[in-house]
Amino acid sequence: MLPRGSSSMPPPPNPAAYFPPPQVTLPSGLEILRTYSGAVIFLEILFGTIVWILVASTRVPLPLLQGWVMFVAVTAWFLSIVFLCVFLFGYANRIAVNWNQTDFLFHGATFVFYFGAFLLQAGTTSLHHFPRKFNSTTQGKILADHEYNISIAASIFAFATAVCYGFSTALALRRWRL
Repeated sequence: MLPRGSSSMPPPPNPAAYFPPPQVTLPSGLEILRTYSGAVIFLEILFGTIVWILVASTRVPLPLLQGWVMFVAVTAWFLSIVFLCVFLFGYANRIAVNWNQTDFLFHGATFVFYFGAFLLQAGTTSLHHFPRKFNSTTQGKILADHEYNISIAASIFAFATAVCYGFSTALALRRWRL
C-alpha cells in the first residue's frame, strides 16, 4: 500500500523543456519606437489610416474593387496595431514564438495584399473618364472630379503604405536570417 498523498504516477515533466524561450531581437516597451522597424510600423499605421479615410470619403463607385482596398486597409491597420502593442507592452518576451519569423511572415503577406490593393485603387482611379449610366436619360462619369482627386491621394498613400510594408519585410528578413 502506498503512503497517503503519494501516487504511483511519476510527476509531470517540466513544461519549460518543451517550449523554447521566445526569439526576439526587437526591444520591448517604448524602445521599439526608437528602432527602424518600430518607426516603419508607426508609418504603416499612419499611412494606412489615411488610406482608410480617403477611400471611405468617396462614394465607392466600384464596390468590388474599393471594397477589397478597404478590407485590406482596415485589416492591415488593425493587425499592425496589435503587432506593435505586443512589443510595446512586453508580451513578446512572454509568448514563446519565433518573433523574427512571425514578423517576416506578417509583413511579407501584408505587403503582397497591400500592393494588390494599391493596384486596385490605381485601377479605380484610372477609370475616371469612363461614362456611367444612372438611368436611360442621365449619364455621368464614374468618378466626379472631387472624388477623382481623393482617389489619386488614396492611390499615392496606398503605394506609400505598401512601400512601408515592403521595407518592414526586408528588415524582418534581415533579422530572421542573421
